[in-house]
Amino acid sequence: MASVYSCVECGANLNLNSIDLFPPDYYFEAGNKGTLSFSRVDGSKLRFEKEDKIWPFFETLNYWGIQRKRTKMKCMSCGFLVGYVYDDGPPLTDSPGQFHMGPSQVIPRDPRYRFKKKALRVASET
Repeated sequence: MASVYSCVECGANLNLNSIDLFPPDYYFEAGNKGTLSFSRVDGSKLRFEKEDKIWPFFETLNYWGIQRKRTKMKCMSCGFLVGYVYDDGPPLTDSPGQFHMGPSQVIPRDPRYRFKKKALRVASET
């Protein structure tokens, strides 16, 4: 059974595929609370805006920083903020990482499209 994901503000179909949805227990640096993470999206349904903040911020208890670079995703129809793009997805290469100690931030990573659950309306397609 497939799901249809649409914008909660205007009801526009965002054309997200359940096959591209990451499992809820999949580890990411920025956490998953209140969000759904996808590996791919339809770029024609979303508008992307770069965001670069320079002040202290806290993502999780053990992860914080001074500069946050991310990309906002807004609905193309109404401009409602539906989520963010992060570059902490799975590694792009099959490399075991620097010194064979696992993947590191040096390895280029796939983007992860993180949608707020409050910004999506999920309906079952029968």
